[in-house]
Amino acid sequence: MNNNVPSIELFSGAGGLALGLEESGFHHVALVERDKNATATLRLNLEPKQNRDSLWNLVSGDVREIRYDALSNAQVRLVAGGPPCQPFSLGGKHAGPKDRRDLFPEAVRAVRETRPQAFVFENVKGLLRTSFSTYFNYILLQLTFPDVVRADSESVEAHLERLERMQTSGRGGGLSYNVVFRLLNAADYGVPQTRYRVFIVGFRDDLELEWSFPETTNSLDALLWSQWVDGSYWDEHRIPKRLIPEIPKRYRKRIDRLRHDYVLTGIPGNRWRTVRDALVGLPDPRDRQASDIITNHELRLGAKEYPGHTGSLMDEPSKTLKAGAHGVPGGENMVRLDDGTLRYFTVRESARIQTFPDDYYFAGSWTEAMRQIGNAVPVELARKVGKSILNQLGTTNGEELRSIQSTA
Repeated sequence: MNNNVPSIELFSGAGGLALGLEESGFHHVALVERDKNATATLRLNLEPKQNRDSLWNLVSGDVREIRYDALSNAQVRLVAGGPPCQPFSLGGKHAGPKDRRDLFPEAVRAVRETRPQAFVFENVKGLLRTSFSTYFNYILLQLTFPDVVRADSESVEAHLERLERMQTSGRGGGLSYNVVFRLLNAADYGVPQTRYRVFIVGFRDDLELEWSFPETTNSLDALLWSQWVDGSYWDEHRIPKRLIPEIPKRYRKRIDRLRHDYVLTGIPGNRWRTVRDALVGLPDPRDRQASDIITNHELRLGAKEYPGHTGSLMDEPSKTLKAGAHGVPGGENMVRLDDGTLRYFTVRESARIQTFPDDYYFAGSWTEAMRQIGNAVPVELARKVGKSILNQLGTTNGEELRSIQSTA
């Protein structure tokens, strides 16, 4: 792949969003990350042996100390990133804008100082909670008018009111973006995991672009059809009929409807991918030689079921992998095997579920690596969103983009 469209990414973490955007056609002239374990993972995957198409420029440090004037010659066309989600996570302390880890203002500053054609930021669905609605609107308005900076003596409420007046008057002036957001389920885009993330995308107003989020590519109905109507799922995985489980009670009415409505035409499109799909080709980690064959594939014992945390089922998308505020929550990172036993996912299995390639390595202990993976954006979801953004920039603004590519 020839990646020619310059981009920068903030809060890169272990690199899920970065890798997906790179695969969609962007070239990262800078990745900013301060966490020592995440930067160790990024450096590990920058080594020449990884045979990636382009090298990332890793900036290890606090995003609040980054100066963007050094990147002005790079003609940055996309700013991306996932500001720390703990202030808004359902698993965090829910402090929102009062949390010192709220770094959305730094995302706004990056847009203001680099003036990209577009930006994409993602976060947990907790950002859409009713209790955060006013602050979320404040974030969107700041991204819409990034040049309208809050004065030192100005309160957040006064700044919000000023931005609202600009929005409603239609006389913003200066640098402005057309901003949209949507809650996406990664499973709908080919990721073997039910994972909801908020994506915020903006295009610079002077480009006069029209864009919407990419259509979904995978569906639950298609999965249920393949399992319980035509049986192709079990055939694909060579599961004998005697080992096929019973139809889950919660899906019986839905499957009856599918049989009635679609028995003549079938289900169009691709099915949701499952844990079983994700683990194809990986050796059983209970085999002592498994970790010698596959990196990051060591077995970790001690998985236990408790109320609300019963592990992911093999023939459904994984539950959302989580990082956890105090280590790794066991229930979200366990799998229930065909024989009914539970065990933890290995790091490599978790990486598969987040659609990282097998030659992408994670630094640190099991707990630390799982934290990095739990915080990551699924690579495939990032790729599809990134490709949609790049396609719009390339087709609607083709002459300028070709000029940029010819000088890159």
